[in-house]
Amino acid sequence: MTKLRKQRRKKVFRHNVNRKRVRNKIFNQGNIGCQKVKNEWDQKKSVQGNLEEMGLSYDPNLTIAIPKRKKQLKEALGAVDDDSQKEDPQEPKKKFVAQALEADAKAPREKRFRLPKGQVEWITYLMKKYGNDYRGMARDSKNYYQETWKQLRQKIRSFKKIPEQYERYLKENGLERVESDEETMTDDEL
Repeated sequence: MTKLRKQRRKKVFRHNVNRKRVRNKIFNQGNIGCQKVKNEWDQKKSVQGNLEEMGLSYDPNLTIAIPKRKKQLKEALGAVDDDSQKEDPQEPKKKFVAQALEADAKAPREKRFRLPKGQVEWITYLMKKYGNDYRGMARDSKNYYQETWKQLRQKIRSFKKIPEQYERYLKENGLERVESDEETMTDDEL
């Protein structure tokens, strides 16, 4: 048992510590980015308690446990432990939060894929000069990366699938969008 004198000697007032900031840091719950979770959050409960009440997982390693080999062998032989039968998950009270999050995750998203400006300029240069002659594009003196005709064809196809950039190219060149036979042709025909 330590002496009272030694205990008091260790306690020193630290002038450089802002006790208010330390207290706020300890009791701070953090910022919740998801509005659905934030609306149903109960400040009086722990993080784990709140998440379990909403039907969400606090620790995914416990929720989706990796099965143990020994346990699998016992189940295969027919000997079942009492521990596995005791687990009876209760229905979460705020189940609608998890369902809303799932619905939001499954909702279709707008594709925001765009080609870089330099690549668009390169592709439009090739399309203006060669049209659909991919082998001629591959032999072009400005083909610094020595891309094959198939690589160039694939880049042009991906460029044509981006309406925002392709429509701008067509408008600048006074062309109309036409479904060409080239896209339906096989590699042998080219």
